[in-house]
Amino acid sequence: MGDKNASGVDDQRQQRAFMRALLDDLKALEQMIDSGMIESGVRRIGAEQEIFLVDAGCAPAPIAPAVLEELDNPLFTTELARFNLEANLPPYAFGGGCLRRMEQDLVSMVGLAQAAAQANGGDTLLAGILPTLQVSDLTLENMTPAPRYAALNEAIVKARGGDFHVRIKGLDEFYAVHDNVMLESCNTSFQLHFQVGPHEFAKLYNLAQAVTAPVLAAAVNSPLLAEHRLWHETRVALFQHSVDHRSEVALARRQQPRVQFGERWLDSSVIEIFREDIARFRVMLASDVTEKPFELIERGEAPHLDALCHHNGTVYRWNRPCYGTHEGRAHLRIENRVLPAGPTIIDEVANAAFYFGLLASLSTQHADITEALSFDDAKSNFIAAAQHGLRAQFSWIGGRRTTAAALILDLLPSARQGLEDHGIDARDIDRYLNVIEERVRSGRTGAQWALDSLAAMDDRGTRPDRFRAVTEATRERQREGRPVHTWALAEVDEVRDWRHGYKTVGQFMTRDLFTVQPDDLVDLAANLMDWEHIRHVPVEDDEGRLVGIVSHRALIRLLASGPSSGPRDPVAVRSIMKANPITIGPDTPTREALSMMRSHEVACLPVVKDGRLVGVLSERDLIIVAAKLLDEELSDFGDS
Repeated sequence: MGDKNASGVDDQRQQRAFMRALLDDLKALEQMIDSGMIESGVRRIGAEQEIFLVDAGCAPAPIAPAVLEELDNPLFTTELARFNLEANLPPYAFGGGCLRRMEQDLVSMVGLAQAAAQANGGDTLLAGILPTLQVSDLTLENMTPAPRYAALNEAIVKARGGDFHVRIKGLDEFYAVHDNVMLESCNTSFQLHFQVGPHEFAKLYNLAQAVTAPVLAAAVNSPLLAEHRLWHETRVALFQHSVDHRSEVALARRQQPRVQFGERWLDSSVIEIFREDIARFRVMLASDVTEKPFELIERGEAPHLDALCHHNGTVYRWNRPCYGTHEGRAHLRIENRVLPAGPTIIDEVANAAFYFGLLASLSTQHADITEALSFDDAKSNFIAAAQHGLRAQFSWIGGRRTTAAALILDLLPSARQGLEDHGIDARDIDRYLNVIEERVRSGRTGAQWALDSLAAMDDRGTRPDRFRAVTEATRERQREGRPVHTWALAEVDEVRDWRHGYKTVGQFMTRDLFTVQPDDLVDLAANLMDWEHIRHVPVEDDEGRLVGIVSHRALIRLLASGPSSGPRDPVAVRSIMKANPITIGPDTPTREALSMMRSHEVACLPVVKDGRLVGVLSERDLIIVAAKLLDEELSDFGDS
């Protein structure tokens, strides 16, 4: 996310000053490339690991500030939400045992984060999207208290001119209206860095764009969002929505989003990308830039190009160019932001080995990938991979039509050759690429494992129970360290303490509702009760606002008061509904809701948020909770 101390642009003078620095940095970079100041002939790799922090029930735990204080380690830093962390690995020379060292460092760093989280009552979990995360977790109270994040939220919301509307269709359809950028914090990734020379940048960047689709198809791990089954890598759709700054006017003009794959191949230089991003995307965050890059260049020193890096950090290309310095030398990197966190560390490093190997080998096989593959096909493949994983249909080099799974198996020898050509240890090549091969042959990606687990549970337990079981099983299997294709499916009885899923009404209320409107025929409400075996039907207006509720008792009274024979005159719902019923919010504690039902002698409480009906808590829902409690007490009694 860039410099955590960057702030919003408060006035025109500040904006002009930052833009001046940004343009100077771009000219300085051009000068450095032309004069040979950018490191060439050196290949390094690196990675960033994003991590979820969870509580005992595997729900998001907003404890990052305390965890970071416990860690006291400069390699760890904040992310947008208080329930996320980021760990930065050191760079590795691309050769020998670099992949094994990456795995070892990841194990060590995730272990440190886990110990610090446990010391603060939490735990860690690697997942592209946490299956137990709810939209209600995405509040500004859970945003990390850093100036950059608050400023970014304010700037994007202001540019949009309104709320974020998110609709994603998969097996289920997810729709949400949200008023801040915290939707972005649903996503955690395993970001890869590949150092390249300035004069090979365009060729390798285009190649990175081309291989992103097959690498992603093998790595998908984020099919679940807020108890919805969506894309195999839902992060791709969600991230674009979550920081989409475009207003209706900008959308009508087909302005590009800040999260993007791109619109064309790169011609000759990294400068093209930076120019396009400066031209298309206004400065949203600024900082006081005091560096004088041309003076540093004149002295033979590498500038940090702070303004350019700040602005680049607010444009989220899936393959993003990065400028940096290492031991006093300036360099360029391609940052792959596509891959999700998890399911295990060995899975992540296997994905990295496949990606790095393809970049290394295909760059020798194809002098120019743009002559062999159209950009539209590369982009279409990327979207298909995110939606369907191994089942995606690709258009590949030479006009070949193939499934993602078949293409990956065909590309594995090329990846192996690329790793061998760079002297990667043979045992490590086998260790990681065999994981990819076995994962593809089994069809068991992280995403498919989660979807298969839910399908196997069928209707056992409640929907929250099933999603939490997937999350808890993920955590436990991660601890074992075996790759995801070897995992047994999650089972609903793996939930260790079911109480965590029933603390508030919103965790287990009925969401799939049957409603009527005030002027509907009472007979419709009666039939709904009969067909769906329910005892209460909410009444809402055209805008989804709750205006009343019809109970089976009200229907019985109506029937009792009607004529003993002959047809009954049509009766509207409004004549028998209870207007302005007692309601609760989704964050209402379960005990409080139960107390309200007792004190008001009602068997159903509509759940309302911002004036609109979002669910219902009924006696049936509470009976489920009571049955669970009774089963647990009987089990404890039997054990004793």
